[in-house]
Amino acid sequence: MQSISSTQSPIGIIGGSGLYQLDGIENVTDMTVETPFGNPSDTIKSGTLHGRHVHFLPRHGHGHTIAPHEINHRANIYALKSLGVQWIVCVTAVGSLKQEYAPRHIVLPSQYFDRTSQRSQHTFFADGIVAHVGFSDPTNAKLRELIQAACEAEGATCHNGGTYVGMDGPAFSTRAESESYRHLGFDVIGMTNLPEAKLAREAEIALATIACITDYDCWKTDIAPVSVQTVIGHLQANAELAKRLLERVIPNIPSTATEPEHHALDHAIVTQRSFWPDQTLDKLGPILSRFR
Repeated sequence: MQSISSTQSPIGIIGGSGLYQLDGIENVTDMTVETPFGNPSDTIKSGTLHGRHVHFLPRHGHGHTIAPHEINHRANIYALKSLGVQWIVCVTAVGSLKQEYAPRHIVLPSQYFDRTSQRSQHTFFADGIVAHVGFSDPTNAKLRELIQAACEAEGATCHNGGTYVGMDGPAFSTRAESESYRHLGFDVIGMTNLPEAKLAREAEIALATIACITDYDCWKTDIAPVSVQTVIGHLQANAELAKRLLERVIPNIPSTATEPEHHALDHAIVTQRSFWPDQTLDKLGPILSRFR
C-alpha cells in the first residue's frame, strides 16, 4: 500500500475525450465536491499514484455526457483547488493545423489563442473583486519538460511548445476558419482546454497540457475532413499513451509549490482589500484563502 506525504502538493489530472478513468490509482475515494459555481463534471477520484496524492476528474463526465460548451470549467477548477491541488496535468484531444503534426503525436501547448464566446464564465473574479492575472506564459515550462521526457521514454513524438487555438464547438471548424488559423501560425485546435488554463492561473495552480492529436481538422483536402469517426479512430491509442505518460510524470512533479503560478495573485488584484464584499470573499474562499 502506498503512503502519501502530507508535505507534498496534491496533483490534479483532468481527463479528456477517451480518458474517463485512470488506471493504477490506489486507495480510491469517490469525492462529490459542491462549489458556489455549480457541480463539477463528475465525482473526483481521489487516491495515490506512485506515492503522490492525485485527484482525477473527467471533464466530459464518465460516459462523455457533457458537450464542450456545457462544461462547467469554474466548478471543475474550483473543486480541485478546494482539495488543495497546486499542479494540474490536462489531457485533451486536438486537431492538427500543421502537416508535420500528425495524428497520435503529442503537443505541449505553450500559448493559447482565444476564439471562445463564453469568456465571462472563464474567470472567478466579479461581484466586487477585480483581478487581472498575468497570462503571457500560460503553461508551466517545468511540467512540459517532464512530459517531454516521458514522451521520449515512451518513444512518442512530442512537440514541446506551440499555440492552441480554443473554439466553442460542438461543431468542428469550417474550412475557411481552419485555413485562417493555419495562416496565423497556430499549431493545434481544441474546444476545452483554454478555459482550464485561464482559471488555473487565477487559482494559482501550475498547469500543463498533454494535447493528443486525433486529426488534421479540415484544412487538409487530400484526406477526409475531421469527423467523429476519424477522431474515434485515434482516441483509444492516444488515451493509452496518455496513461503511460502520466505514470511517468506524476512521481517527478515537484513536491512543493514554488513556481511563479503559485503566486499569480500577488500583484493581480486591483480592488482594495477594504472594499472586498464579504459575500464574494466567502464565495472565493479557496482562491483567496491566503489573503484573508
